[in-house]
Amino acid sequence: MRDQVRETIATRAWARWTVLAIVSFTMMAGYVVAKEMSPLQFMLEKAVQDGGMGWTSGEFGIFAGSRGFFNVFLLMLFVGGVILDKMGVRFTGILSCVLMLAGSAAVYGAITYTSPDPMWSVPLLGTVKRQVVLAALGFAFFGIGYEMCGITVSKVVVRWFSGKEMALAMGLQVSMARLGTALALNFSLPIALNWGLPRPLLIGLFCVGVGLIAYIYYCTMDRRLDKEQGKQDLAQGDDEKFHFSDMKITIKNPGFWLITLLCLFYYSALYPFLDFATKLMISKYGVEAGLAGAIPSILPYTSIVLTPLFGAWFDNKGRGATMMVIGSVLLTITLFVFAMPLNSSWIAVTLMCVLGIAFSLLPAALWPAVPKIVPMKQLGTSYSIIYYIQNIGLMLIPVLIGKILEQNTIGEQVDYTHSLLIFGIIGLGAIITSTLLLWMDRRRHYGLESPNIA
Repeated sequence: MRDQVRETIATRAWARWTVLAIVSFTMMAGYVVAKEMSPLQFMLEKAVQDGGMGWTSGEFGIFAGSRGFFNVFLLMLFVGGVILDKMGVRFTGILSCVLMLAGSAAVYGAITYTSPDPMWSVPLLGTVKRQVVLAALGFAFFGIGYEMCGITVSKVVVRWFSGKEMALAMGLQVSMARLGTALALNFSLPIALNWGLPRPLLIGLFCVGVGLIAYIYYCTMDRRLDKEQGKQDLAQGDDEKFHFSDMKITIKNPGFWLITLLCLFYYSALYPFLDFATKLMISKYGVEAGLAGAIPSILPYTSIVLTPLFGAWFDNKGRGATMMVIGSVLLTITLFVFAMPLNSSWIAVTLMCVLGIAFSLLPAALWPAVPKIVPMKQLGTSYSIIYYIQNIGLMLIPVLIGKILEQNTIGEQVDYTHSLLIFGIIGLGAIITSTLLLWMDRRRHYGLESPNIA
């Protein structure tokens, strides 16, 4: 068996690192589109006569939360996970890229070619601008492909790096994704101010198209790997094939549910915070609009450097569960300090740097920990459950925060205290869950505290 493994392309360093670069770029393109609208809240909420769209904070919250709408209510993440485990990474990856491309095009079309009026009545949401509804539907469609791409890329990394530098590889993949976030936060608003609101959306659309082409090239390498292993799919025999009945083993595993809840709390506090962070810098800390996105972008830029380093530490030294606890504590403390009446821009910069450490520490340990808890043949479906639960928070929290900010806005003055306290309370959930996961690892011996490299 060991000799057979040596003969595959996955054992060649140049090949697996090339694969990582390709799929990481594809995921990075998705992250550009996922966050390209966040810095534009300032322009979207301007009056139409001032070059904006006249959106309210509540309407922006609806758009920001819409990415998970179809994934949550139509159970598309479950469908995507089953497709991944049954059809493999090639088919699922290309499908996800096509969905991202179509969704990105729909958002661009809604912002570029439709006017904000008339108003439409939407169940549970009230009266909303037509443009907001159409853009949100496009973003929700993009979200299907975006999350499906996430679980597919995760399985690709496990497939090519299992038993090798898996945490480092996942850390580098996360870093590339954070680069996409940083580019969107840093440049969307300046580009829109200079060349018009739709221009950054067009750039994001182009990036996703290039990502699709890159993934198609990866498929040729993956096909070669299958050929060298003498098989037609990801399975290594009947025992490794996916069966729905096997999922009960994962579902009964308390470690799986703890890591799922940790993902829910952590990302529900962090990503919605980033959605509103640019306007927060303008309203609370007095940063100029053209530079406001630069401070939130500190967070992903810090993560770009630190996530691979923390991943390498996990590979060689272990302590993954401990890393998750520390990351949750840093996240929560920082969010509560943001809620304090401290309005210096230098304080905001410092807090973003600390938050960047949390943004690096926890993901570097969380995603490589999943294959230690879940068998490979159930990995796609398991990731889909984790992403599904995560999407519930990513859908509901921005809508809630948008409504709260709308109620706490008087003229151009916005009080962020209540919304930031909510983020901090969610962070407390991450601390509790990560601590329980550390305790459970000591009881069940998942190996979260052990190195990844044998």
